[in-house]
Amino acid sequence: MITRRNFVASATVSLLATPALASKQLPRKFQPRIVDVNPALPAGEIHVVKADHYLYWTLGNGKAQRYGVALGGEGRNYHGALTIRRKAEWPSWIPTQNMINLEPEVYGPFAAGLPGGHPYNPMGARALYLYDGANPTYFRIHGTPQPETIGTSFSSGCVRLTNDHVAELYDMVPVGTHVYIL
Repeated sequence: MITRRNFVASATVSLLATPALASKQLPRKFQPRIVDVNPALPAGEIHVVKADHYLYWTLGNGKAQRYGVALGGEGRNYHGALTIRRKAEWPSWIPTQNMINLEPEVYGPFAAGLPGGHPYNPMGARALYLYDGANPTYFRIHGTPQPETIGTSFSSGCVRLTNDHVAELYDMVPVGTHVYIL
């Protein structure tokens, strides 16, 4: 069984064994920073601007914490208003049947799912589960074990941040937060 400690240790060993990956940093434009936004936006909301690959956590007074994100491929993104109804640290993951049907070679081997902390678990360190009213969706804001994907659109639709950034956001965002994916 893989524990969080084993996950971190194996990730560190992997990075040390591949210096090219260890030295690769997130491009400056996708690094978190406080930015100016519409002053009418209330504090405590998340706005995802798909066209730019950014997530904004509104702080009020025309300010927001901005993060670079990775998104789903064409036709695999949600558009509209959702609410965070659940949060999880080191979440487990099971691909949806639709994911398996669309890409059986990618998702089929993981049909039984992966535990939290597993190096191949695409959910990463934290997950914010998105609901449409009281109805769960399969969309989430979560971490990724592939930080090089930030700024791209290629996966099955969730909003992904680096593990460090999603952990930071997770600590700030309460259940009940409204999320707008534009």
